[in-house]
Amino acid sequence: MRIAILCPYSLSVPGGVQGQVLGLARALREIGVDTRVIGPTDGPPPEPGVISVGPTVRVEANGSVAPMNVGAVASERTLEAIRTFDPDALHLHEPFVPGPTAAALVGSTLPKVGTFHAASEGDHAMYRRFRKVALRASRELTIRTAVSVDAKALAEQFLGGTFVVLPNGVDIAKFSDAPPASSDRPAVIFIGRHEPRKGLGCLLDAWSEIERDGVLWVVGDGPQTAELKARNVANVEWLGRITDEELASRLKGATIFCAPSTGQESFGVVLLEAMAAGTAVVASDISGYGNVATNRENALLTPPGDAVSLRGALREILDSEALREHLLRQGVARASEFSLSRLAERFVSVYESAISLG
Repeated sequence: MRIAILCPYSLSVPGGVQGQVLGLARALREIGVDTRVIGPTDGPPPEPGVISVGPTVRVEANGSVAPMNVGAVASERTLEAIRTFDPDALHLHEPFVPGPTAAALVGSTLPKVGTFHAASEGDHAMYRRFRKVALRASRELTIRTAVSVDAKALAEQFLGGTFVVLPNGVDIAKFSDAPPASSDRPAVIFIGRHEPRKGLGCLLDAWSEIERDGVLWVVGDGPQTAELKARNVANVEWLGRITDEELASRLKGATIFCAPSTGQESFGVVLLEAMAAGTAVVASDISGYGNVATNRENALLTPPGDAVSLRGALREILDSEALREHLLRQGVARASEFSLSRLAERFVSVYESAISLG
């Protein structure tokens, strides 16, 4: 079987969709599926099996900034890459996002599986704006999948039809087997773009009251970086962008992973990565994270934007070894349910169905 997976966002830039695309492609190859990833890159392709259709520009979307290439040249390169590779089917992530996926949706006659990630309030506006076009284009999809119940509900609301929920996956071994980063104090780690919806400001407010007992590792950057650094909160290490290997090592070495997002998260993959690493999770109680986390079962969940509650949750885990061990055990078990190897096997069945339907 030959499968081409298409991504609308830069495969050189860390991101939820990009991580799923690349991870699924690797897992498919491990079980014998000849797989290529087609999408934009900024610089050389990040790994073997990636076909670049050109660089990206930053486009504001859904309260964030997405690295995309919506030009005609990229669309032409996408269709040429499909013709050259000659796959049995296409797997389009976010099929209606302008760029390679949309070009393949309307420009190829091959069987197509579409995966929908969007599930936030900002995505409602996108669907409303392009509903008529999306309704027509959606007929090109042979099978439709969604990464969560929320994403399924949103897509069904605007597009109708039937969607199969196939949740995002995580490379368990990558995080469980990572060498832990060393720290002489308990470490809390934040991973994400420095923008309001990610809630880093709230975490810094919470941390300012407990910082003397540990260190806060801040991974990533963004439009708020300078402003947040200027607060001069003590015992914070601003790590910027780091490699995937260091990210796994930091997650493994941290005592707590904190995800204080205020919303607009369709799925909690990064929570699963922390769980796979054996790290306790504190996160906002938002619908996207509810796909994977249950309060006091495998994580502590707090109201978004509530620094006092967030501080209390961090302190509770730091002070209770029994609670930490409970969350670690339950988190590892929960993460195992979302392994990429399982997801790849499920998608093979979906691809076979799409090919048979033509």
